[in-house]
Amino acid sequence: MTGPRDRSVTLEPSARLASTLVTVTGELDLSGYGFLRDGLLKVAADGPPGLIADVDGLRISELSPAAVFPLVARRIGNWPGIPFSLITRRPDHLDTFHRSGIDRFVAVHTDVEAAERQQTIPIRRWALRGFPRTDNATKLARAFLREIMASWDVPKLVYDGTLIVGELVGNALQHTTSAPEVRLDLRRDLLTISVADDSPRPATLLERTDLRDPGLGLRIIAQTAQAWGSSRRWSGGKVVWATLTSDHHT
Repeated sequence: MTGPRDRSVTLEPSARLASTLVTVTGELDLSGYGFLRDGLLKVAADGPPGLIADVDGLRISELSPAAVFPLVARRIGNWPGIPFSLITRRPDHLDTFHRSGIDRFVAVHTDVEAAERQQTIPIRRWALRGFPRTDNATKLARAFLREIMASWDVPKLVYDGTLIVGELVGNALQHTTSAPEVRLDLRRDLLTISVADDSPRPATLLERTDLRDPGLGLRIIAQTAQAWGSSRRWSGGKVVWATLTSDHHT
């Protein structure tokens, strides 16, 4: 069974212990650029330890579409903070990546084992908990964040983190029919708070003008988080995420 494709590119993800391997086949031209970019980002949103794209069976018709690979590396390096590598054994690929400077931004290897050995997986701690669709789900999510921050000894992140997790969970309850799932990732001094739901619709964090309304809306996310976004998942639904650093606190 083949994976999703547009008119020119097919993606086949397969999970491994140390990475997710995506086999990319077809012909990469400008029309397939967006499909390949979004497909790789969706796979990354499921949070594998690392992402590897095997492009040995991909024809690259122009230099410019190959710029998709540094873009993906930069995006998933920021969130979910995982390494990205390419696999190819084709001399024409190696020549293209070298002439365009792509191999300066994305590691290129000849097999998946070599790629996994060379990937630097960030040391991180993480915690995951699902919450029911109940009136106190937001309160429970905030308590979960406080509990984990205490166990990780990062008290500076508690105040801003509880504001953000409350808003993200409230948004999932208000705008989807899903039971929200909260994941916390700490890599060095960067905390990522993410909430997964089953709806593929992009998140819209609404600005609330009345402070008596639950949550403080987009203003809290925009003013508090270092970055935030909404990413569709290959497995279905989406993840809405926000990042904080321990030196950024209210």
